[in-house]
Amino acid sequence: MATKTRSDKPTVIKKYANRRLYDTGRSSYVTLDDLCTMVKEERDFVVYDAKTGEDLTRSVLTQIIVDQEGKGGQNLLPISFLRQLIGYYGDSIQSIVPNYLEHALDSFSKNQEKFREMFSVSAFEELSRQNMSVFENAMKMNPWASAFPNPLTGGKSTGSDADKVQDLKETIAELQKEIDRLSK
Repeated sequence: MATKTRSDKPTVIKKYANRRLYDTGRSSYVTLDDLCTMVKEERDFVVYDAKTGEDLTRSVLTQIIVDQEGKGGQNLLPISFLRQLIGYYGDSIQSIVPNYLEHALDSFSKNQEKFREMFSVSAFEELSRQNMSVFENAMKMNPWASAFPNPLTGGKSTGSDADKVQDLKETIAELQKEIDRLSK
């Protein structure tokens, strides 16, 4: 799923003793924010200790998460989740947790466009329109609604008093029919 950089091989990042990160592909030093951007752009990279050659990719990715979690308002990992995750270290099911989490996140990623649609502004606008429609219909069914000014039309009532009385009678008759139907 992740797109590679210009070649099929991941970009090599070297981490030096002074904690500086060096992007060998661009021949320049980078920050955790730069690596975060690379992840978001789906650019693959690996991080090696410059002296020992040890693969530090996992710890650097974890550092990026900690860094992002530390920024105000960007928390993706609830405290309860973090506590549960820590509880799995050393547990007999520790070995299946990574596969489970990877599968769950893959599933979420595959459906992210649906989630975006569900939580988009237009979806909320449509929900608001539907709620207003339900409210208006409820007001129409209220036997007393026609006797009072309609707040949805700016307080303007329509029709004469005789029309209002007739509307009330019809509404009461309809409600009585519904009560009789439900009583059976």
